[in-house]
Amino acid sequence: MIMDYNLYIYEHQLQLEGYQGIVGIDEVGRGPMAGPLVACAVMLPHDYYLAGLDDSKKMSAKQREKLYTQLINEAIEYHYHFISVADVDRLNVYQASRLAMLKCLAAFKNPVDAVLTDAMPLEVPYFCLDLIKGDQKSASIAAASIMAKVIRDRYMEEMDLIYPQYGFKKHKGYVTKQHLLMLEQYGPCALHRQSFQPVKTALEKKQDDFCFQNQRK
Repeated sequence: MIMDYNLYIYEHQLQLEGYQGIVGIDEVGRGPMAGPLVACAVMLPHDYYLAGLDDSKKMSAKQREKLYTQLINEAIEYHYHFISVADVDRLNVYQASRLAMLKCLAAFKNPVDAVLTDAMPLEVPYFCLDLIKGDQKSASIAAASIMAKVIRDRYMEEMDLIYPQYGFKKHKGYVTKQHLLMLEQYGPCALHRQSFQPVKTALEKKQDDFCFQNQRK
């Protein structure tokens, strides 16, 4: 597999400046209209290289699964946090992402003195660098993005067994043509985010249909 050494520049620079506990952090699940948001934070060993490491969106599910297994075995420490559908609706996706990241950081037992995030500024008592497209620029953020993606995808596949009519195993809650058709046919379930417009529309239609049926009785 190809090794992209440019992905390790920020970690190496921080190490040269004396930082020891460097954590990369990312989230998955801002865009879907169903399912939780998941953040993951990971601390990799110094001078760590992992062939094939990249932005999780550029990888196949099989590639992510393989690297996920290596990462959980080789990382110094990692943590992930789920933000429920109800809290995503209550907070909005930006604030939900921020909260999930802070929850991950608070769980670390190893001392943290530097954090790299994917375009998310955090108010923390140590150095924090938010990088635009950070999962394409930092190994630690890329690792976190892969781990968060695998964890969330596995969860949505489990939810497919409970709500098989929506096809969560295939689209993981994202807005696809098939998902929209199933939403229109069956209405929202407990996993759908009521603050998202397609779900709002489906709920309004369900309420209108209910009122119409009552008027006919």
